[in-house]
Amino acid sequence: MTWIASDKPRTANYVLSIWITLFFTFFSWAGGLPILHACAEEPTPLEGTVGLSDVKQGRLLFRSGQAGRFIPAPTLKTDVQIIVTGVIARAVVTQEFTNPGKDWAEGIYVFPLPETAAVDHLRMKVGERLIEGQIKERGEAKKVYEQAKQEGKRASLVEQERSNIFTTSIANIAPRDIITIEIEYQETVRFDQGAFSLRFPMVVGPRYIPGTAVLVEDQPQAGQGMALDTDRVPDASRVTPPFEQPAYGSINPVSLSVDLAPGFPLGKLESASHPILIIPESDGRRHISLRHDAVPADRDFQLTWQPAPGQNPTVTLFTQQQQGATYAFMMVMPPATVGKEPVGLPRETIFIIDTSGSMSGTSIEQARAALLMALPRLTARDTFNVIEFNSIVHALFAAPQPVTTATMRKAMKFVDRLAANGGTEMLPALTQALKAPADAQRIQQVIFLTDGQVGNETELFELIRQRLGPRRLFTVGIGSAPNSHFMRKASEFGRGTFTHIGNVNEVKEKMDALFRKLEHPVLTEIRLEGTGLDSAELFPSRIPDLYDGEPIVVAIKHQSLPDEVTIQGKEGSTPWKVTLSLTQSPSRDGLSVYWARQKIAALMDHERSGQDDATLRQAVLDVALPHHLVSQYSSLVAVDVTPVRPLDKSLIGHTMKTNLPDGQDSHAMLGLPKTGTSGQIQLLFGLLLLAIAGLLWQRQRVVA
Repeated sequence: MTWIASDKPRTANYVLSIWITLFFTFFSWAGGLPILHACAEEPTPLEGTVGLSDVKQGRLLFRSGQAGRFIPAPTLKTDVQIIVTGVIARAVVTQEFTNPGKDWAEGIYVFPLPETAAVDHLRMKVGERLIEGQIKERGEAKKVYEQAKQEGKRASLVEQERSNIFTTSIANIAPRDIITIEIEYQETVRFDQGAFSLRFPMVVGPRYIPGTAVLVEDQPQAGQGMALDTDRVPDASRVTPPFEQPAYGSINPVSLSVDLAPGFPLGKLESASHPILIIPESDGRRHISLRHDAVPADRDFQLTWQPAPGQNPTVTLFTQQQQGATYAFMMVMPPATVGKEPVGLPRETIFIIDTSGSMSGTSIEQARAALLMALPRLTARDTFNVIEFNSIVHALFAAPQPVTTATMRKAMKFVDRLAANGGTEMLPALTQALKAPADAQRIQQVIFLTDGQVGNETELFELIRQRLGPRRLFTVGIGSAPNSHFMRKASEFGRGTFTHIGNVNEVKEKMDALFRKLEHPVLTEIRLEGTGLDSAELFPSRIPDLYDGEPIVVAIKHQSLPDEVTIQGKEGSTPWKVTLSLTQSPSRDGLSVYWARQKIAALMDHERSGQDDATLRQAVLDVALPHHLVSQYSSLVAVDVTPVRPLDKSLIGHTMKTNLPDGQDSHAMLGLPKTGTSGQIQLLFGLLLLAIAGLLWQRQRVVA
């Protein structure tokens, strides 16, 4: 294109001056002229506000009406005390909310608990006052809370979003006041490969939300999270709390202690996640605490312990009498497979590896290391494939291939090059892995390495249920805070097991244990027999196949249990059985709560098989309300009877921020550039481009 002189220079200059004036006007408005601001007289700071220079650690701030001044949001610190007796863990989680501002505040905090936790108590403390929470149907509890909030009364509400995600809402926190919330729950510790383990999650990791955003006019979103509700995740806004950028420091400190009474002489006791202090007691108990007073809520706390040599339990059996019914908890160890030959049939192994943005940082390193360790365990009789996924799905081979030098080299090179970025489109990856035809001549196994940070768990469970066939699905949770609800439930539907790898140092140990399970015969066709057991309520109702080192765990409720119970199964083709006496079993509190939690989980599984919503809801409430349990359809609410907030004072809502899980790269996860750019700078660049576009348009008009 040839440019020539215009005979309308005055018009062009006039338009140019307008664009320049507009640009600098907006530039100044966006804070881009520090010299002009410096010349202006500094206004007196508004009462109750802070400047950025006053903030020494991570903190949630809201803009005030004055430039450079911010209103501090409520702060949170958490204390966790867990008492473990045998296999039962009882925990009290204390959340202390402080309102440092000058306005009355409502705090909303989305937080995790163990996916098997049975939450049954809520207490709200204000000074010396203690208000006990009441269990109600979820909608009713929400109405009670909202009415108390409008009336200026202090109130708290605990709701379940997923089996491992909860929300605490606290209304009418007075300026510079403190409200303490106590949440109490119970769970059983896990036993696997000769070791007991306890895990306390501390952070809800950012979840990938698939689907189309659903916005209804005059109807607000379900929650205050980062994501919009979608057609595939209708409660996305309730499970995606905002997170603090790591560069601004960590928030939400947590202190934690465990009183451990294992019931047998202890051997190894350690935490792979946090430095701990261990103080032995004279009666064999151990008091465990964090080495530091408090730690950031950015990773799961893990504690493992093993019996002393020769002390491995074979049978754990407890009973409880409660309201005319008898409850029993059984944990039975099947025969060990140490020294036995691996299973005879060849295997078809499909590896699925998550390379989405949430896996960036240390998580992708752990996943690559785990996969590179798993591949050489295959034999020349096996076939395999590797499928990676983020926003798209990429399979190494079109179909599973035999294990040869060439295919193994190709696989190793493929894994070495994996990098984390993009979305988490898990559904098509699972579909790809489960589409191969059934093969009776092979043991078909799918090994899924992921952090599980998705919001569409329900449709993934349904896919596994429909497409699994004869295969077994094994999930490997990667990272400091995986979505354990998805990982454990997916492996349960997949008739496999769940393994968690929290750091790179655990890769070899955890993958060796997993492959011992994969390579050895399972205990199959397991069933319980005993007089009258046909009318008992057992969970799980059908005991799944078991792999090496796993116990049989059953919760039973019956009006009158038989004197003995026989557990039968097959080890390969060999019959196996053990008979247990129930008459001499010790009594233990909390078994009714454990049974109720298992029944609710079983009922919620039926939701995925098409049960009527109203029938399911009532069935869950019939269990949750008598046992005082929080569920998808029931919540705990506590209300102080005395109004404290003057009704002429406004109430400011605050959604509490969380930390990113340790090791995650926020930029890669969200698809942002490696160097952050503020909204003001982006606005300036946009205005600059607009000005340039205007100039070019004017030049085109004056071209000859």
